[in-house]
Amino acid sequence: MRPGAPGVPGAGKAPKPSTRPRSGSIAVFTELDARKLGPVRRYFVRHPVVMDWFVAAWFTVPGLLTTLLPPEHARYGVAAATLAGGAVLLWRRRNPLLTAAVIGVLAVLTIALSGDSAGFELAVAFAIYAVATTYRPAVAWSVLGALVLTVCAAEMIWYDFAVSESGAIVRAEVGSGEVTGARVAAVAITLTFALLGIAIGSSVRGRRQHVADLVGRANAIARDRDQQAQLAAAAERARISREMHDVVAHSLTVMVALADGAKALGAKDPELAGQALDELTETGRAALADMRRVLGVLRDPDGSVAPLTPTADVPTMEDIAERFRHAGLPVRLVRVGVQPDPDPGLRQAAHRIVQESLTNVLRYAPLTPMVVVEIARRDAGAPDGGDWLEITVTNKAGRAPGGTARDGADARPLPAGIAGDQPIGTGRGIIGMRERAAVYGGTVTAGPTGSGWEVVARLRLDRTGSDQASRPDGGTGIAL
Repeated sequence: MRPGAPGVPGAGKAPKPSTRPRSGSIAVFTELDARKLGPVRRYFVRHPVVMDWFVAAWFTVPGLLTTLLPPEHARYGVAAATLAGGAVLLWRRRNPLLTAAVIGVLAVLTIALSGDSAGFELAVAFAIYAVATTYRPAVAWSVLGALVLTVCAAEMIWYDFAVSESGAIVRAEVGSGEVTGARVAAVAITLTFALLGIAIGSSVRGRRQHVADLVGRANAIARDRDQQAQLAAAAERARISREMHDVVAHSLTVMVALADGAKALGAKDPELAGQALDELTETGRAALADMRRVLGVLRDPDGSVAPLTPTADVPTMEDIAERFRHAGLPVRLVRVGVQPDPDPGLRQAAHRIVQESLTNVLRYAPLTPMVVVEIARRDAGAPDGGDWLEITVTNKAGRAPGGTARDGADARPLPAGIAGDQPIGTGRGIIGMRERAAVYGGTVTAGPTGSGWEVVARLRLDRTGSDQASRPDGGTGIAL
């Protein structure tokens, strides 16, 4: 482009996301980012092919117009170079470095043939802009230096057009002051366009990189939120699994024991068999109510958050012990020390642990002569310095189903149906008890003793909770 000829580099006015991401490229554009742009720029960003053709036409049309000026002998060569340059600019997104190299070669050939740059300053700006938006600044500045030095050197050697006093563009004599001034002006224009291209391109790349960082952080937050939701869902599934296991294992084991006992006693003692059937019915209804409560967490007709806190109708320890007595276990409930007034969650955990322990006794040692459930408060004087609720369930070894005594203990006879049919467990009982205790910072240990089996559960008490002794009415508050 001759000094004084119109031409404004505007390639940087519309950020262009790469259509093919490559190493080191930043090609992130969001809808929120698009809303910050004007309608024209937003259109070009969303239609990069249209922008490519617009840029190519912006360079090609003025370049072809310069072929109408002298010298005529280089007219066709300049036109061919201009068309080739426009075609190369269409591929600047796919390979910016190759585009810059080809533009530099075409610019040098045009200057050498015609003595004029024919608008290749604009092509240089577009090429450097493409490099700056794609590669890191060190690469962009290296390309700018090599391209500008090559084109400017060609202009200092072959550029020989100047503006006369009358305003006409004429070929100046080599070595004259007019030629020197024209060459310096051409170099200045080329350098200005190149600096504009790298400045705008670097700014666009920085903005894209900033948007990419924001999108990356947003995606990380979304992933973390999804992971938290998955963990919460897994925890809830585990909680429901524990509840289902406790309801099914406890209730069905008791129901089977009652049904077998009623069957065995049907002819000998109809009245006692009827009592067993009544207890069987009551146990089944309670199990059905528990099942509905657990499943109610899974389906909430109103679409609101289902309540996850324990219900207030959890039976007391006395109720649990009495139910197993009806099933044939000689359960004795012992309380040691000042009993705490726990929150509903801890209360339910304690009840489920006792239920599971007694259910296991009914399954695997139905002829045991004694089962002791001890609930003790271990206050701050404990070795670990904490307040604990300690639950111990101990059963003595009884007579085996075949009639032989285990550990020499006398066995209380139970109906034959119970002694001869011991259901197989699922293996989830001890795991469920340990999971419940872990929620309250506690532990569960289970193992044989010298004369039977023992389960010990320790649950951490809330230090701010109230005790029975501190209640003015002397009541028990939430019954444990």
